[in-house]
Amino acid sequence: MSHVRYRFVDARWDIGDAAFGRHAYLEGHIPGAVFVDVEAELADPPGARGRHPLPSTERFVEAMSRAGIDEETYVVAYGAMGGAERLWWLLRHHGHDSCAVLDPAGWHGPLTPGEETVGRRLFVSRPRTDDVIERDELAACSDSLVVVDARLAFRWRGEENPIDRVFGRIPGAVNAPWNEALPAVPAGDVVVYCGSGVTACVPLYQLYLAGRDGRLYPGSWSEWEQYPELPVER
Repeated sequence: MSHVRYRFVDARWDIGDAAFGRHAYLEGHIPGAVFVDVEAELADPPGARGRHPLPSTERFVEAMSRAGIDEETYVVAYGAMGGAERLWWLLRHHGHDSCAVLDPAGWHGPLTPGEETVGRRLFVSRPRTDDVIERDELAACSDSLVVVDARLAFRWRGEENPIDRVFGRIPGAVNAPWNEALPAVPAGDVVVYCGSGVTACVPLYQLYLAGRDGRLYPGSWSEWEQYPELPVER
């Protein structure tokens, strides 16, 4: 890149409060940061592909272009509940590797309230195909994969909870809760899922920092649980 510019992107969100992210952004954000809505811009509407299907290319390109991101932009994402890692993963999925994640706790500078105005730029998608796995492939070859479940332990164990309609996990999945340090992940071809494909991006980012690759199962449990013919372990 000839003229690198940096763009902070605020990707805070809360699974139980759709308005949380924008409200938190308007209250105070890193100066110059733009807000992206995890549910409206980093996902397609919920349905047969799960609660947070990957956004269409058109939806993601529009969101990134509006945020002032082009091929000369280095994106620094920060957020909550995997929002920043979801943006990091999507950028790389669309061929934009100039990105990183900032832990908001590491920011000790000022915060700015209100909305930021940035110039629109043209984001170009060059999608990868080696970083995802879909339901049918996962069901057919899960025995030969290292399947990682990023949900909290009680959901992985299959205990009753208000989020999952079916309680349990993909058979053989090991647990790596998204809000904890990454445990030792066995060697092999890693696939990560969570409830709906957002927090799964946290261990994928942690694996990346450790020099390992993994694939995302985008539909995650919110898709898997819709198919009664698929196996469930508790």
